[in-house]
Amino acid sequence: MSDHWEVVVCGGGTAGLSVAARLCDLDRPPRVAIIEPSEKHYYQPLWTLVGGGVFPREESERDEKDFIPDGADWIRRRVAAFEPDENAVVLDDGRRITYDHLVVALGIRIDWDAIDGLKDVLGKPGTGVCSNYSYETVASTWDAIRSFRGGRAIFTEPITGVKCGGAPQKIMYLAEDAFRKNGVRDKAEVVFCNGKGTLFGCAHYEPTLLDICDRRGIERRYLTNLVAVRGDAKEAVFRHVESGEETVLSYEMLHVTPPMGPPEVIANSPLSDANGWVDVDKHTLRHTRYKNVFALGDCSNLPTSKTGAAIRKQAPVLVEQLLGDREGQEPESSYDGYTSCPLVTGYGRLVLAEFDYDKKPKESFPFDQNRERYSMYALKAYALPRLYWHGMLRGRF
Repeated sequence: MSDHWEVVVCGGGTAGLSVAARLCDLDRPPRVAIIEPSEKHYYQPLWTLVGGGVFPREESERDEKDFIPDGADWIRRRVAAFEPDENAVVLDDGRRITYDHLVVALGIRIDWDAIDGLKDVLGKPGTGVCSNYSYETVASTWDAIRSFRGGRAIFTEPITGVKCGGAPQKIMYLAEDAFRKNGVRDKAEVVFCNGKGTLFGCAHYEPTLLDICDRRGIERRYLTNLVAVRGDAKEAVFRHVESGEETVLSYEMLHVTPPMGPPEVIANSPLSDANGWVDVDKHTLRHTRYKNVFALGDCSNLPTSKTGAAIRKQAPVLVEQLLGDREGQEPESSYDGYTSCPLVTGYGRLVLAEFDYDKKPKESFPFDQNRERYSMYALKAYALPRLYWHGMLRGRF
């Protein structure tokens, strides 16, 4: 087999498969390769509801091979290095792949090791320490919630960017609701420790979320970043982002959103910006220096929330821009920063936040989405997973 493809897609997650499927569905598709080592594919937005006991984790898992589009070649290796000056990608087995166009969609790196002591207790029975941020640990969240009998329940959000900016607080609302249903809410202290300075990144929706917290007695501590877990003592160590002062809080339950950052293979490559993300134009998704390179999704430096909904809008723009470049044209398509965060606020309740680069609402439905609704909860729980598996990953948006 030749080691040259017209389009090489690095990453077989949401972003990579969406782009590849759209390219392969053309009447005259380019020769496409997808570089992805994983045998399984996960619909990660469902993990909030898995952690809340609504679905088993198996509902989120499928075989990767079932979503490799017809006509694409699947290279089951990891990317070891990018050589954009040579139009090449080096694989972890030393093989060198060349391309006409490159799409980088390697997602985000989760840094469990950044929190001292976390891995010693995370997901282990009886520790109360859990996280929705991996398939291996997500079931432990529901175990911690349903076995909670009182005390302090802490939910964290790091100073770094994360997958879906609202996810760290979604599981908190579900847990608080479960505590009420289980008759232990009056024995519980629910605390949200956020490394950032606000509850939510879009000011239009934040007052609604603050009101929910106030009504339900949820304490917020801002600029408070988790740095260590003392599992034996059931203590969490936080450091104030500005003063550096450390605070130790005891807990009975601790849900951790780990720090996240760019994949090292990108950060150490010529493709990265000063912070390690792929450096692209925020409207065309084309690399700022290498004109035959594009990126989307979590690994890019697009200044918007890292969500699957954002990818749904990014992928068609990227494909149109890439095809235009192949034909020597400049398409008018432009990405406006659209993203969406379905903010689960309890069982059967959800605020659907949608906004653009300017943090202005960009809502899809003809009613006020800045309130809790069952219909939006049903959309997230039942409609969006089907649209994901049967639409988005098939190149249909």
